Amino acid sequence: MHFNILTLFPEMFPGSLELSLAGKALERGAWGYECVNIRDFGHGVHKTVDDTPYGGGAGMVMRADIIEQALLSVKTPGRKIYLSPRGKPLTQAKVKELAACDEITLLCGRYEGVDQRILDAHNFEEISIGDYVLSGGEPAALILMDACIRLLPGVMGNEATPDEESFSSGLLEYPHYTRPAVWEAANGQTYDVPEVLQSGNHAKIKSWREERSLELTKKIRPDLLS
Repeated sequence: MHFNILTLFPEMFPGSLELSLAGKALERGAWGYECVNIRDFGHGVHKTVDDTPYGGGAGMVMRADIIEQALLSVKTPGRKIYLSPRGKPLTQAKVKELAACDEITLLCGRYEGVDQRILDAHNFEEISIGDYVLSGGEPAALILMDACIRLLPGVMGNEATPDEESFSSGLLEYPHYTRPAVWEAANGQTYDVPEVLQSGNHAKIKSWREERSLELTKKIRPDLLS
């Protein structure tokens, strides 16, 4: 899998994706990336990439003609995505879909965003990582990349793990416990691992986990049940 990243801040990549499982997968070629610095295609001595918005308003807008030149420098852009707070939410189902792509181009906006015409002319898909606004699309791009990379074959140790995680089944994931079985916290309280998890009865454990997943989803994310 290969990511092409159109950005004004190429130094932000690969960031945390150079570490841990994603970093090891990068070293062995399970995925790759290339940053295209939009600033390289800017105008004038200062390599200007933005201008004031038509119709007035605060902030600056990144120019369509300049972004297009950056995009055209990518030989095989594949699926084109613009990280935007107004986009469709990034869900686990969407991540699975994207992880199956060989090539993805991510456009990272800055300032007030990008000229709508670049999105229309090149059929960019708009994706949001949440109902909030960031200072730029780079952190969102890293999150999307991380979510996809961990689903690539051989990246995660246990191939069954993704099927048990939050959102994969439509519910939040059940709680996890490890040693010690009895733990006294700094607040003076003692916390035990649920007995069923120590029973060795896999059928009961499976049932317990399903019940906890449903309970947590009802409590924290009832919207998922609808």
